[in-house]
Amino acid sequence: MFIYHIVLPEIWERAKHNSTYAAESLESEGFIHCSYEDQLDGVIGRYYSDAPDLVILKLDVNKLTSKLVSEPSTGGEVYPHIYGPINLDAVVEVRTRSDSDRVP
Repeated sequence: MFIYHIVLPEIWERAKHNSTYAAESLESEGFIHCSYEDQLDGVIGRYYSDAPDLVILKLDVNKLTSKLVSEPSTGGEVYPHIYGPINLDAVVEVRTRSDSDRVP
């Protein structure tokens, strides 16, 4: 099973050379926000509409070393949250997405 984490390119550029990645939300909210594949367009539209480029990390949940919890979030919809840093060996694909790739 796979889940996805959206990150800005400049943040990913700094993080990809480490063994783990911790989004700012880990410190501020206690977990890292992720999405299921069918939620990506909605999340990008709600939270990243002003970002010209994005990086989408595809994570293999079986390789995560931090606790993964699926729980209600925006509008009661269930999203995957990672309670700890993402170990980068769980990242199985890195995709870039620009404005031109987005659904209007």
